[in-house]
Amino acid sequence: MNRRTMLLLISAAAGGVAISTSYLLLRLLDQSGGQAGVERNYVVETVKEGLTIPWEIDFISSDEALITERPGRVVLLTLSTGRSQVLGQIDVAHVGEGGLLGLAHSELGPRPITYYTYRDGSRLYNRVQLWDSLEFKEGVVLLDRIPAASVHDGGRIKIGPDARLYITTGDAANPESAQDLNSTAGKILRISVDGSIPGDNPFKSSPIYSYGHRNPQGLSWRRGGEQLFATEHGPSGEMGLVANDEVNRIVPGGNYGWPRVVGARGVEGFVDPVYHSGNETWAPSGCTFYYGSDFPQWDNSLFFAALRGEHLHRIAISEDGTRVVESEKLLQGEYGRLRNVVQGPDGLLYILTSNRDGRGSVRPGDDKLLRLAPRR
Repeated sequence: MNRRTMLLLISAAAGGVAISTSYLLLRLLDQSGGQAGVERNYVVETVKEGLTIPWEIDFISSDEALITERPGRVVLLTLSTGRSQVLGQIDVAHVGEGGLLGLAHSELGPRPITYYTYRDGSRLYNRVQLWDSLEFKEGVVLLDRIPAASVHDGGRIKIGPDARLYITTGDAANPESAQDLNSTAGKILRISVDGSIPGDNPFKSSPIYSYGHRNPQGLSWRRGGEQLFATEHGPSGEMGLVANDEVNRIVPGGNYGWPRVVGARGVEGFVDPVYHSGNETWAPSGCTFYYGSDFPQWDNSLFFAALRGEHLHRIAISEDGTRVVESEKLLQGEYGRLRNVVQGPDGLLYILTSNRDGRGSVRPGDDKLLRLAPRR
């Protein structure tokens, strides 16, 4: 926000124009990078450089993390030393936005679970696979033939508080598939870690948990496990529409509108986003709730990484999960495209950049794993 706009808003509020203090603060923070003249309470540390289009980071111990690279590699990183090694190379179709994407792990082993794109003849599909070990040689397919394309592949997988596996899928460049309950495209799916369909899913004998999604990219549960939120990319030219990226609270069986409804329109039968970008494009990706004492002012905030927006976005959501009460942008333009953010076992925030994916400007050392630590 420029100085003139800021002064106009303040003058309007002082002159009796109906602008609430909370709204004014929200806009100041949202448009000024969240700094508002206040010294940063954090420092940015580089944990690892030289990654190749990293997509997911999953901590398997207090000092070890698995990182997926979209061309098919799984990297084991030791945080205390910064050393890394390639554990396995999965045969993937690294086409456009496809390739090796999400990763989670079962507590038994741990046995890793991956989401990746593959080619069958002339067709592309996405697959969810549970591996026998960290060697990534043998495993069992949990869910297969999820529609894929060079764009809109979803790809985030997370084991929820209920011990079920949640999977985001994109519309694979076929918008109408998001409304088709016979297709796994454009959905958030929910299965058991053995691949079976939970009996309490909203649609009988179906892995579909919610639908009407264009390209959901992030999943995170609020403390207590009762509120699930997802980030989602809005349109980029379809039907002449752009922007309108979303943060949604996911409810079982909910229809989130794509391609019938974009943004918060209040249309009966569709679930409106809790937060959306309007005419701005964020391209939100991975997200996480932060809980901890290192950044007490951020406690209970949802963070999400922005690709096109090139920033780390923080929002505070009302206790009932229906509205955003605070918003700020961190690291605006400093590290380029950001792919993911997770809270590590040490309580700090870890961020993956994505500048080598063909859509960003490659910077020295890219791609990187960054860490936000408190300023001492």
